Amino acid sequence: MTGGLRTALGVRLATVLVIWVAWEALARSGLLYEGIVPSSLAVIASMIRQLMGPAIYLDALQTAYEAIAGFAAGSAAGIGAGLLLGGRRFADQAAAPYLQGLAATPKIVFLPILMLMLGVGAGSKIGMGALSAFFPVAIATAEGMRGVDPVLLRVARSFNASEWQTARTVLLPSLAEPIIVGMRLGLGVAIVGVLLAEIKFAKAGLGHLAIQHYNFLHVADMYAVLLITFALALSANGLMGAIGRRLLRRRR
Repeated sequence: MTGGLRTALGVRLATVLVIWVAWEALARSGLLYEGIVPSSLAVIASMIRQLMGPAIYLDALQTAYEAIAGFAAGSAAGIGAGLLLGGRRFADQAAAPYLQGLAATPKIVFLPILMLMLGVGAGSKIGMGALSAFFPVAIATAEGMRGVDPVLLRVARSFNASEWQTARTVLLPSLAEPIIVGMRLGLGVAIVGVLLAEIKFAKAGLGHLAIQHYNFLHVADMYAVLLITFALALSANGLMGAIGRRLLRRRR
């Protein structure tokens, strides 16, 4: 382990320790109403208790299914839209203001429309995940297309390369990194979109479980679910990053 990596790991551990000490100090200080910030020991006990039962795994599987399905659909549509906009100057100029504007819009405002179109079950949650993931992937892909070296494209055409050969030898190596970056961002916002939709209206999922604990004032249980959700999202992002780094190494 290099010195820089050891330092970074030390900073991360120190950050977690500082947050934990601050949390526990605030919980014991009496500055807030009892139950708003429960003791971390109560939250840890709740995490252990919930992880020993089957219910949270069923909710986690439901959320994972909705997030993965939404992320896959949104990423596929985003890559297609990004290739079209980045490769066609007129289309890019016409659609870019709408794409940028909608990207900045809170996606939760579209939930009632998605519920009308896809129902109140998993379909609307998948739709929220797809809508959330679409924009970062589309924008990153379009930016990557604009950054493709035109000299390489002209060389490919001069050798009478087919569309597939041009895509495989020129576009894919140039677009791999921006698409992976966009997909990592898309995965994060897809998870957030699904959780928000579950909190608003759902019969299962981690978001539904968290809001149920909130409704019954089981605050320690709510924090435990949120921390478990955070850990799962962090693991998914780390896995996505590892896959991206491996793909980039292969292309180099």
